[in-house]
Amino acid sequence: MERLQKIIAQAGVASRRKSEELILQGLVKVNGETVTTLGVKVDPDRDRIEVQGKPIRLQRKRLFAFYKPRGVITSMSDPRGRRVVADYFRAIPERVFPVGRLDWDTEGLLLMTNDGELANLLMHPRYEVEKCYHATVQGHPDDAALERLRRGIRLEDGWTAPAKVRRIRREKGLTVLEIIIHEGRNRLVRRMCKAVGHPVRHLIRTRFAFVTLEGLSPGTFRELSREERERLRRSFKQSSK
Repeated sequence: MERLQKIIAQAGVASRRKSEELILQGLVKVNGETVTTLGVKVDPDRDRIEVQGKPIRLQRKRLFAFYKPRGVITSMSDPRGRRVVADYFRAIPERVFPVGRLDWDTEGLLLMTNDGELANLLMHPRYEVEKCYHATVQGHPDDAALERLRRGIRLEDGWTAPAKVRRIRREKGLTVLEIIIHEGRNRLVRRMCKAVGHPVRHLIRTRFAFVTLEGLSPGTFRELSREERERLRRSFKQSSK
């Protein structure tokens, strides 16, 4: 048994909040009876659920690893007509949405799913899911700068959690750093590097949890296997012990 608004959201009809609004507006029926209160639990395998007179069908859970190109907005739509991540998934019948976000000028791994429960787990700060970035920064950070990043940086919205940082290589006037964080604050890697005097010139996310960009090129995606999805869920159970 699941809450009615959760089932409606899982069917891709609307977000959880919008689904609650539809219930409160009297636009949802269960087995022919209008439901107007939140918290009602239903069995999606047995109960007939209608939204605005149309029966809903549950979507199968899907999870994709997507290589977001630079210059693409992490959104389902854009009023200015700019390219968004949803444009790459038009051929997928399920309505998948991004797990978290990547900035317009950042490329790399973005997970896309229609599994709201899994998305919430992946983004919840309690589980400290690692996200790995390769940041090409201006100049050559010394050991003291790297140690500041490792210990935590005080930004305008508070201290950052300790990060894992190592040099990958040096180039002419630039350094490529591997930075692993588990926070989800806005433009965090860029702000951290700027705070130690080495602004980011190029940023790519290479890993989310254990999922990597292997086999992907900008604008392509692959669906994660059932075994990979279960591996993610097992990691959350272990973290909660």
